[in-house]
Amino acid sequence: MAATSSSQPKNICVLSGFRYGKYKEFVQAAVDFGRAMAERKLHLVYGGGDRGLSKLISEAAFVRGSYVLGIIPKALKPLGCLPDPPTGEELVVSYMQERISEMLNHANAFIFLLGVFATLEALITFASWAHLNIHKKPIAYKLETDPMTLVLEWATDDDGSNSRKKCKLDLILRL
Repeated sequence: MAATSSSQPKNICVLSGFRYGKYKEFVQAAVDFGRAMAERKLHLVYGGGDRGLSKLISEAAFVRGSYVLGIIPKALKPLGCLPDPPTGEELVVSYMQERISEMLNHANAFIFLLGVFATLEALITFASWAHLNIHKKPIAYKLETDPMTLVLEWATDDDGSNSRKKCKLDLILRL
């Protein structure tokens, strides 16, 4: 799945910790989020894990018809971090930084549900790359546990007119 150039993102990369944390509400929120992606005919790119919120989001999106691509470093395969059989398609890469690069190649928007250092590291990388104009893809993130709507907002000039138009995609995520 290669990222497409359009005013509406189709391939959303969701990065989250692989644990549910202390809030049981996260479990249902992750399932609802995966369902919402499928209902909007969005495709999921994620870290490829078979645990926690990532697993729940990927399964909910996949069983409802979304294309799902899990990208995981080969070092994590022996740790049992990949479902057998995988949910959707899997791409095994050599190392963590290659994983981030492949996520950038395959997704055209990013949602971070922060909870572990690896997710924070990826957010910092994508935000830094955006600052350096390596990409212009929208990024949304959430730290707190209050109900909210994740809103991706960005500008695009995909029609070649050199005039930027604002775009917006709302996905409800209840934490």
